[in-house]
Amino acid sequence: MTITEARDALEALRPLENVRVTNLALNLPGPVAATRLAGMGARIIQIVPPAGDPMESYHPDFYRSLHAGQEILRLDLKNSGDREKFEAILATTDVLLTAFRPAALERLALGWSALHARHPRLCQVALVGDAAGAENVPGHDLTYQAACGLLSPPAMPLTLHTDMASAECMVSTTLALLLARARSQQGGYAQVVMTAVTEDFALPLAQGMTAPGGFLGGGSPFYNLYRARDGWVAVAALEPHFQQRLLAELHLESAGYEKFSAFFAERSAAEWQRWAAERDLPLVAVRTPPGTRENQR
Repeated sequence: MTITEARDALEALRPLENVRVTNLALNLPGPVAATRLAGMGARIIQIVPPAGDPMESYHPDFYRSLHAGQEILRLDLKNSGDREKFEAILATTDVLLTAFRPAALERLALGWSALHARHPRLCQVALVGDAAGAENVPGHDLTYQAACGLLSPPAMPLTLHTDMASAECMVSTTLALLLARARSQQGGYAQVVMTAVTEDFALPLAQGMTAPGGFLGGGSPFYNLYRARDGWVAVAALEPHFQQRLLAELHLESAGYEKFSAFFAERSAAEWQRWAAERDLPLVAVRTPPGTRENQR
């Protein structure tokens, strides 16, 4: 089953049919979460301020793809008329996604206590930067990764790890709140804390597994990157049977980074990938990220 087929199979189940989600979250995590929920059958209404979503200006194509098929309303929640429209929407909403700092939500009368009193069956998933005591400190993906030791300056991260992981946490939290509401008939509130998400994401590093020289950080020749005749290959022969097969196919009695390097330098990355596929080995050519030059070791 391909990735597309697996996603299509889940979407065909439509487990969130008739669930209405109102999304106040801007930029990336909230809209990604909303898109995932839409794929499960939820109806999404995206509320944006009059000035729009910042992402609409710095990456319009991605913005449009994330919001395809969703209803987008521009509302000023400080305007009485727009606020009445928003409250009417909340009256029929099952889940509200937010990414405001808690102090800003309180100023908009969208703190959980006030919100729950007006809409007792509404669930809220609130994306916040940090835990209690620092939840109003501003931050974004780059600062959260930096604080958890996931950066290697001056290189910028190749993807937005914290944002994407937070989006998935928002999805799972939404499903948990809906399940709890089905049992209690009362709405619920939960926070997704981006610093906590990043710390969880960085757990293999914190445990030393992926630290430089760690077993999965270059310390094992069986789990490493090697220069091919052109390009690179990634080898991930963790299990003993893969390790034994790799050694046998390379006609080696023992492993070593230098030994493997000498072999992999003899063929192109594409040739090695075909070679590995024929032998059921976990080895692939490293795909160069779009817009970047091939890294030099």
